[in-house]
Amino acid sequence: MQVVYEDNHIVIVNKQSGEIVQGDKTGDRPLSELVKDYIKEKYHKPGAVFLGVVHRLDRPVGGLVIFARTSKALSRLNRMFQAGEIHKTYWAIVKKVERQEAGGEGLHDDGEWHELKHWIVRNEQQNKSYAYSTERPGSKLAVLKYRSISHSDHYTLLEVNLQTGRHHQIRCQLSAMGCPIKGDLKYGAKRSNLDGSISLLSRRLEFIHPVSKEPIAMEAPLPDDPLWQSFA
Repeated sequence: MQVVYEDNHIVIVNKQSGEIVQGDKTGDRPLSELVKDYIKEKYHKPGAVFLGVVHRLDRPVGGLVIFARTSKALSRLNRMFQAGEIHKTYWAIVKKVERQEAGGEGLHDDGEWHELKHWIVRNEQQNKSYAYSTERPGSKLAVLKYRSISHSDHYTLLEVNLQTGRHHQIRCQLSAMGCPIKGDLKYGAKRSNLDGSISLLSRRLEFIHPVSKEPIAMEAPLPDDPLWQSFA
């Protein structure tokens, strides 16, 4: 576990792919419990440690996660997330596909910002979301912006800013564009990554501290993987 920022009210952790943020039906020990253990040991806390889960990342995704160490911070961070006041930037590696060859809308690979807008329907039994170009019963509007920022021989690195927060939104929308994330078998990648991850990273977090009101800007290190490191 890698703590990248902490104070009396919040702690930011660089989550590794494969870790779960909060307990689920697998019964695996979640990152939230590891952070509690870290706080208990570092600060010699005699009793139970308070830790609030503010947001989550999918299990195969790595990068920055915020936890609240106080109830005051938790309630304020929850409001900030709902109001869109916490700015999250993701990096995603997708297979380099020429626009005319891609399904869906196709990838704009010109380095400019482009908007993706879909109506997403979540299938809870499959734990998967489906993106449509028009509104469907039970669907929710999903909007993100992306731009290409680097290339390798076979892949393109995208920077993604979420405008809404839907289930598997980035994975689902990039797949609908014809460019599934590397390793993401659920959303159309042809091969898995060797470590079971998908090549999606919660790269940056920017927000005003919920208590001190100081600006916070943190960046996750790139995974220790040759392809990720080639984009360093």
